[in-house]
Amino acid sequence: MRIVIAGGHGQIALRLERLLSARGDEVAGIIRKPEQAGDLLAAGAEPVVCDLESASVDDVAKHLEGADAAVFAAGAGPGSGAARKETVDRAASVLFADAAERAGVRRFVTVSAMGADREPAPGTDPVFAAYLRAKGAADDDIRARSALDWTVLRPGRLTDAPGTGLVTLAEHTGRDEVTRDDVAAVLAALLDEPRTAGRTLELLGGTTPVTAAVRAIADGG
Repeated sequence: MRIVIAGGHGQIALRLERLLSARGDEVAGIIRKPEQAGDLLAAGAEPVVCDLESASVDDVAKHLEGADAAVFAAGAGPGSGAARKETVDRAASVLFADAAERAGVRRFVTVSAMGADREPAPGTDPVFAAYLRAKGAADDDIRARSALDWTVLRPGRLTDAPGTGLVTLAEHTGRDEVTRDDVAAVLAALLDEPRTAGRTLELLGGTTPVTAAVRAIADGG
């Protein structure tokens, strides 16, 4: 498969690129800065420099032509303000989905956030609240698209601990943490399982092997 990943220099994206490349997929990662290219090349991915905050739909669609799947894993990241949550976490997601539709790429997997399905609780940090609202709006946009075979993945609190390969994957999981390694492994498995299209899923560390967890969802779990 050829897979294009938005946010290609992110911590989850680099892990996913390594996994996909190692198993023989053709992977391209969209990055903002040319100096990020080395990390993608080391991960086995083709670096594509394209700023999703300023690019047009046509610009991005050119990079998606011929792809079998698209993954939105971009984010404004820690230290950014509320304005960039809007321009990256929401608007760039909409742009990437528009470009996927224009390029004829049906399979679309997006990395969202747990809690994006509800209004942030009173007292939530304003920037984090803006992030959750932006992710929620992006998810709503994706899920309204009939031209995409979409899956929305909402991981719990992310850690850099080594992956275990054991997860809890369901429409509702409760709150806990999950390693970035395991998020990447689940994303790779979701790309292999078209029957997970149309599902919004929460992900935590757990006791079920990744492939079995994804298969259970595909089987109607």
